[in-house]
Amino acid sequence: MNSTKLVIPQLIVGLGNPEKKYQKTRHNIGFEAVDALAQAWALSWQENRRFKGVSAEGAASGIGKVRLLKPLTYMNRSGQAIRAVTDWYKLPPKSVLVIYDDMDLPVGRLRLRLSGSAGGHNGIKSTISHLGTQ
Repeated sequence: MNSTKLVIPQLIVGLGNPEKKYQKTRHNIGFEAVDALAQAWALSWQENRRFKGVSAEGAASGIGKVRLLKPLTYMNRSGQAIRAVTDWYKLPPKSVLVIYDDMDLPVGRLRLRLSGSAGGHNGIKSTISHLGTQ
């Protein structure tokens, strides 16, 4: 019998670009998603230079302790910020959930994957490179 162990994310990262011109664009859907989670869970964003981004943490109903991150490194260098958080809190890569736009999917379509290649997405390439795993 195969049993799959449920992995609860300890870090949820929304990828995007920090410039105003990217707000409300498809490319910044990751930022929008973690903003919605922060609002739903009543978490406050704090700029964190150590993490090269803005972060929020607290208790989320049904999950427990959770950390959110919006890297301010620009999309192509997102892995730097993600690695800074995982190193600081000693989080395994499997506990990181990354939300990003996938231009191969139609708008409104969602795909969930436990692992996989970057598929040409530079933010995911950076994340894989810095975490050393897919």
